[in-house]
Amino acid sequence: MSTLKVIATIPVKAEEVERLRGVFTTLVAATREEEGCLAYDLFESAAAPGTFVTIEEWTGQEALDAHMQSPHIATAFAEAGDAFAGEVGIHPLTPVR
Repeated sequence: MSTLKVIATIPVKAEEVERLRGVFTTLVAATREEEGCLAYDLFESAAAPGTFVTIEEWTGQEALDAHMQSPHIATAFAEAGDAFAGEVGIHPLTPVR
């Protein structure tokens, strides 16, 4: 089975980091329950504090697409409002062979 690995980078304004940490923790718990989610882990960059990073593994593109349309993603983005310090980057990965 070929899976889809994804990295997402989420830059957050310094004054919003603590609040969004809670929003993202709730998002992680809901995401891990999704059909097609094999792994979903949240980190904060040590090199760029305030930048959250998810490392994800999905059964395929359809599962990722469903995740991006899920109610908990919509809720997280709504709760974040204008707390982002830049563009959220979603990076599906292709293995180098």
